[in-house]
Amino acid sequence: MNHWAVMFPGQGSQSVGMGKKLYDHYPVSRLVFEEADDALGYALSQLIFEGPAEQLEDTEVQQPAILVVSVAAWRALKHERPDFHPQVGMGLSLGEYSAYVAAGALPFFDAVRLTRIRGRAMQNAVPKGVGGMVAVLGLSQDAVERICQEASAQGVVDPANFNAPGQIVISGQVGGLDVAEQLIREAGGRPVRLPVSAPFHSRLLEPAGAAVGEALREIKLARAAFPVIANVDAEGCQEPDEIIPRLVAQVSRPVRFEAGVRRALADGVTHFLELGPGRSLSSLVKKIDRQAKVAAVEDPEGLHKALELV
Repeated sequence: MNHWAVMFPGQGSQSVGMGKKLYDHYPVSRLVFEEADDALGYALSQLIFEGPAEQLEDTEVQQPAILVVSVAAWRALKHERPDFHPQVGMGLSLGEYSAYVAAGALPFFDAVRLTRIRGRAMQNAVPKGVGGMVAVLGLSQDAVERICQEASAQGVVDPANFNAPGQIVISGQVGGLDVAEQLIREAGGRPVRLPVSAPFHSRLLEPAGAAVGEALREIKLARAAFPVIANVDAEGCQEPDEIIPRLVAQVSRPVRFEAGVRRALADGVTHFLELGPGRSLSSLVKKIDRQAKVAAVEDPEGLHKALELV
């Protein structure tokens, strides 16, 4: 018997036109886009479908946009297969919000507004040009953590994402990152500076976490229909009092996606279904465990293939 995890992508997976085929083919998906436009008071759907790309890359636009496409894919799947019940949900950073919507813990209307607040707060926590992020290829987690500690003498540097073996991202102030890049090369790794304008998932983002916490106080969460594996500690969460503190901490703490996948595998998950734009999480899962079965739904064709499996 197959046991499924549903997983939802984070920032960087967006592209102009994403979700348009879902919008055109499935009335339930079209309603998702319309509800998002109502929640925000502007035509987010038009921006998603037509661009411009630069505007879609703004963090406070990008986060609700990816959430909307992810939930549109989930609603289409559930419409076609109402009896599909995943064992667990998970997401990469922003994707954790999509997972809580899918699990019925976080109302979609509130999630759209919340991710706009989160995106704006994350962007504004540190002035542009002060912080950034660097992907580290080919080094162990221990080596990267040591480098972050050493480089922090020149400016805050923290681990930000533990995505897959040999694929880690660090985040912090530019001065510290410059030192970290040199240390990475000396240790035999390869640093790649990422095209982002803020040091996401570093301690510099704690003010953004406070803004998320404030916004969450205004929202009534429900018990999740299935556990969602939290980014901060790879624990399965269903109750609001488990969910809220983890979403607040998640903004300024490392995303432990690899640990989350390993937790799902240990809990008996055999298949991972990615819902939303791109296939980045599917490729990470295959790096973590080659035996894991993956499928992705970002359009009707992907949904038809997934329906054959579920």
